[in-house]
Amino acid sequence: MSDQPERTRSDGWLSVRMRPGADREAAVSALFDAGAQGVQEVGDDLVTQFPGDTDSSALVCQLLERCPDARVDTEIVPAVDWTEQWKQGVRAHRVGRLVVSPPWLASEHDPATTIVIDPGMAFGTGEHATTRGVLRLMSDVIQPGDRVADLGAGSAVLSIAAAKLGASRVAAIELDPEAIGNAGENVERNGVADRVTVLEGDAALLLPLVAPVRVVLANIISSVLVGLLPVIADALEPDGRALLSGILQAERDDLAQVLDEAGWTILAEDREDIWWSALIALR
Repeated sequence: MSDQPERTRSDGWLSVRMRPGADREAAVSALFDAGAQGVQEVGDDLVTQFPGDTDSSALVCQLLERCPDARVDTEIVPAVDWTEQWKQGVRAHRVGRLVVSPPWLASEHDPATTIVIDPGMAFGTGEHATTRGVLRLMSDVIQPGDRVADLGAGSAVLSIAAAKLGASRVAAIELDPEAIGNAGENVERNGVADRVTVLEGDAALLLPLVAPVRVVLANIISSVLVGLLPVIADALEPDGRALLSGILQAERDDLAQVLDEAGWTILAEDREDIWWSALIALR
């Protein structure tokens, strides 16, 4: 039994480690009946936490009444600011001519070439290899004054990048209504609302409406990309380019064959981890 004080501090947690006796199921049941919200198995032990103002002595007695052959240890665990802990693991990424940064690190970089994206939102950040693949390729593709369409825009990170690289008009097309608000906030945060328009809807229907464009960005799974290739081809200007990502390296050869049969040429490729990105143009 623990020798901790009877009550723990209310700004922390009471960690409980229980070594069950003969009846493990009874020990688990006793923990849940005492108010545990979840129980983790760590080796032979059962580990859980209770609110910081829990009476530790009364809790231990309650558990031992149910499981007299068990051992119960308690420990005061200080409250942790998990947001700050998480932030420490997030970094800015320099990709090509650009930097993708969380808001709390943005001041360390040149605003003209920095894309500020809140990684707490799950709609696309520089943390993913597919995003970085497109960013690396597009640094040498986007020209001043370009018209660009970003299909499956998510957080609009690629749309913002296109504007920072000199594009004059960018259509950020996204089907997921939950992502639209985040995309709009990011566009405003990065000061490119005069060049980037966020559009909600199906890329196959909206892309023809914003065409012609010189560059199409499409970070989407390969099965969707293949279906969009004819629409992308019709939307491009004569010297147009398309940047594709979201493709597994294992799918590279099959997709390359599809592209060749559809009249596309692969101009450049990017690989990171298990992902493949490509710059393509019509022959």
